[in-house]
Amino acid sequence: MIRNCCLVVLALLAAGIAPVSQGQMPPPIPLAQGQVKDYKPVTQEMLLNPSPEDWLMYSRTYDAQRFSPLKQINKKSVSQLRMAWVRGLPSGTTETIPLVHDGVMYLIAPGGNIQAVDATNGDIIWEYKRAFKDPKVGAVTRTKALAIYKDMLYYTSADGYVVAIDAATGKQRWETFKTDSQNTSGAIVVEGKVISGGTCGKGRESCFIEADDADTGKMVWRFFNIAAPGDPGYDSWNGADVTNFTASTWGMPGNYDPVRKVIYWGIANPSPYERLARHGGNPDGTSRTTPADLYSNCTIALDPATGKLIWYYQHLPADDWDTDHTHERTLVNVAYNPDPKSVKWFNPDVARGSKHDVAAMIGESGLMYVLDRNNGQFLWAEPIPFDTPNLDVSNIDGKTGKVTINWDVVMKQPGDHHVICYWNGRSYWPTAYDPETNSLYTSYVDNCLDMTANATSGIRRGILREGHDPNGIGGLAKINLSTGAMLRFDVQKAPGTGAMLATAGGLIFHGDVNRRFRAFDAATGQQLWESILGGPVSVSTITYAVKGKQYIAVITGDNLAEGTLTRQSGIETTTGHNAIYAFALP
Repeated sequence: MIRNCCLVVLALLAAGIAPVSQGQMPPPIPLAQGQVKDYKPVTQEMLLNPSPEDWLMYSRTYDAQRFSPLKQINKKSVSQLRMAWVRGLPSGTTETIPLVHDGVMYLIAPGGNIQAVDATNGDIIWEYKRAFKDPKVGAVTRTKALAIYKDMLYYTSADGYVVAIDAATGKQRWETFKTDSQNTSGAIVVEGKVISGGTCGKGRESCFIEADDADTGKMVWRFFNIAAPGDPGYDSWNGADVTNFTASTWGMPGNYDPVRKVIYWGIANPSPYERLARHGGNPDGTSRTTPADLYSNCTIALDPATGKLIWYYQHLPADDWDTDHTHERTLVNVAYNPDPKSVKWFNPDVARGSKHDVAAMIGESGLMYVLDRNNGQFLWAEPIPFDTPNLDVSNIDGKTGKVTINWDVVMKQPGDHHVICYWNGRSYWPTAYDPETNSLYTSYVDNCLDMTANATSGIRRGILREGHDPNGIGGLAKINLSTGAMLRFDVQKAPGTGAMLATAGGLIFHGDVNRRFRAFDAATGQQLWESILGGPVSVSTITYAVKGKQYIAVITGDNLAEGTLTRQSGIETTTGHNAIYAFALP
């Protein structure tokens, strides 16, 4: 043993590291300070038409389809997929999606550090470590996405800053303070502006979507998520003092339509959660039908040059339960042919077979909405994964798109108790769209909310739906965007918090909290491949190529939702296993 200790000391000295005496803290591990060789700046044209080998934003393209044209890995070859490399990550929360540009992967490591790694082997090139004033902030950072433009990466840090980092060296270029919040979302770059949402700080003034100049960080505009006196939409609050109310954009960032030059963003629930708390103890202090308490639970369309509102659509009037309608909107062109056997609400005035540029989204309430993105016109909506009597919505007027809250499950006074479905049935793990099947793919959890009113935000816990299949708590759904026809597959006991990925190889990739990472036939849902990893799959799934070789990458680790879903499913999962895995053909 003495000999081994001596060898360790000699090795440390040889490496230039002084040994630590007993009782001392070890010296910090030095950051990697390499440089990306021959870095190629990312242009606006590259963001509009990315190389199939790159993954330049959280869902690859502005339309959030998460569809890759790569097809080296396909239905015939996927059975040969093997692990190419794996890299361990620090402890902490991970809800991030990596970027890949020209063979280099950029990711947010747990703890709030940014890393650049060689995408062919996982070797680290450089690392940016943010010095948080409160070290605890870094440990729980939940930032979901990076953005890239020119020679900079854009990071919405957990201490309320937007930070620009040199993509070649990892050196900070600029930072701009937004608000005292966790900044849990991410950013997209549109027309030379870094546009980001995030959690709110204290009150309405801290609750906004912001555009900053991509070169300098100077603020260009802000759109406030809560309409105040004098703003369009304030009438929907029925005179309430909104100073201390919030409605955040904490989830996935928004999307961009370069033809119309419009950005689409989803805003979450109002806070405090209960109508009672927002309207002087009167649940009828605002409308039961949209609009109510704008711009909570809305899709908003904004001018990216000015931040001015073009149109909005509210998915739930004056939410009572924290059923967010934030996260991405998927932009596609589809024919209108809703099947009444599948679609609960649809617009009878829209011509069958007519083509529409639509924005499709699935809220945490378990409702999927399809809107015409020219003007926000309602096209159709259906429950995901099942219709239940205690949905948070009782009706949608097909002609007007006006939504009526389900009054039967609204909290009328403190002490009221209700179960509403769904709640976090689908949350911040992104969906995917396959143009070959004309279908949107989503994961779902048969999860509801058990809530007792207390005139603030309620006493709350997740609960599985009454009558649920105990062996079918989680699953995946394929929804045809013309007809609404739904195919459920991979129905099992383990829920998932992993992102969906669609590829031109006819494949859908997804991972669950039980460490299973799988590939499915996009047309039939048949499982074609599986790998068992070291921990739960958390968001993250992407594909890219380097010098013609295609890779599939995924991150495992702990996230905010995984613990609750795991307890409900009864599955014993591995915690603390934070790592990134990449797979390729032999």
